[in-house]
Amino acid sequence: MKAKKQGKGESGRAVSGAVRLDTLERINLNAAGLDIGAEEIYACVPDGRDAEASVRVFGTYTTDLLALADWLAQCRIDTVAMESTGVYWIPAFEILEARGFKVYLVNARQVKNVSGRKTDVLDCQWIQQLHTYGLLSNSFRPEGEICALRAYLRHRSNLIRYRSGHVQHIQKALQQMNVQLVQAVSDMTGATGMRIIRAIVAGERDPFHLAQLRNYRCKKDAAEIAKALTGTWRSEHLFVLQQALELYDFYTAQIQACDAEIERTYATIRPDWPVAQPLEFTRKKNHSHSKNRPPNELALRSHLLRIAGVDVPAVDGISVSVAQTILSEIGTDMSRWPTVKHFCSWLGLAPKNDITGGKVIRSRTGKTKNRAGQAFRLAASSVTRADCAFGAFYRRKKSQIGPAQAIVATAHMIARVVYFMLKNQVPYEHISAASFDQQI
Repeated sequence: MKAKKQGKGESGRAVSGAVRLDTLERINLNAAGLDIGAEEIYACVPDGRDAEASVRVFGTYTTDLLALADWLAQCRIDTVAMESTGVYWIPAFEILEARGFKVYLVNARQVKNVSGRKTDVLDCQWIQQLHTYGLLSNSFRPEGEICALRAYLRHRSNLIRYRSGHVQHIQKALQQMNVQLVQAVSDMTGATGMRIIRAIVAGERDPFHLAQLRNYRCKKDAAEIAKALTGTWRSEHLFVLQQALELYDFYTAQIQACDAEIERTYATIRPDWPVAQPLEFTRKKNHSHSKNRPPNELALRSHLLRIAGVDVPAVDGISVSVAQTILSEIGTDMSRWPTVKHFCSWLGLAPKNDITGGKVIRSRTGKTKNRAGQAFRLAASSVTRADCAFGAFYRRKKSQIGPAQAIVATAHMIARVVYFMLKNQVPYEHISAASFDQQI
């Protein structure tokens, strides 16, 4: 006779998803906790390791950090936990890691519930206690060579952002002189636009002479461009234009120097898998005129293939620039995440469900500034009209949940594909939108 299945309202029914909670045990017996500030570092070690006190304060000079490492070694410390506070943790992290300590970089949300009045002494003691019981999880940090590459790419991104501000200053100065260059040419920083701007800074004021600098492929003729370039030429605005142009050129030179350093860094990274054959580069967007893309995309794609073992830019929606951003942020070792769900959650592409009373009261993606997650979103936004599986998936999700959430869902799908490519070392196979629709 079959047993009667318990209903939702019946008492004593079994609940799935329960987790076994063991009593707290001291897992890290040789653990220390650091509270890092701009001028002082408070360090706590287990009781009895130091004859005078278990908490000491050190400065932030390099000699002080070396003294901190010596004191931790004397106290027989194996692992150190510190809170990620701005960039103050980086020197201490690098010195302690070089001395052989296992350093945990902890999210501030995990250590904020310290009991009692908040002081620096209590903070380092609380971090040390939590780390002793194994209640702190280590933040993700890629391997050393990839981490160095990530620093260069992040700096390059900052340089591009700084340069874009001076492009706006150039446009503002021209607008104040009523020089409608943005109406004369489609791209103010293109070949025609920059020739005209440099001629204005050099002293040329005749709009007809300036119009002769146009490229033959410009849609507007010389007469209309000359009409748009007739301005007031006030001296204060010309001075601002000159300085903005000099700053634009300066940051352009800095970006080129950064690109050369990135190329040198790629050459020093030893590949785990050799390239079987040279790549044939084809641009996915035939009319792409991005000035921020890497200078030599074919060489960069070969470097990425050597490092990752798979051709990540072959994935629909992922360009060479986006691929290098993703790999510099996540590395190539997918074992750092137990499953693909952990990976997508770390990226900020998985829904965060708030459950109470057995009901999901709120479902949304968590707030995050994960650069890799933003790169996957950028890849998803480029396949909205593409003839591929991701494009068909986006268009179907758009009709169900709207465009904003469909972008996140598509980015989640692309991230899963990249995860399995890197983990299993399998190539990407393109699937058309019609084939994808037939499989659903």
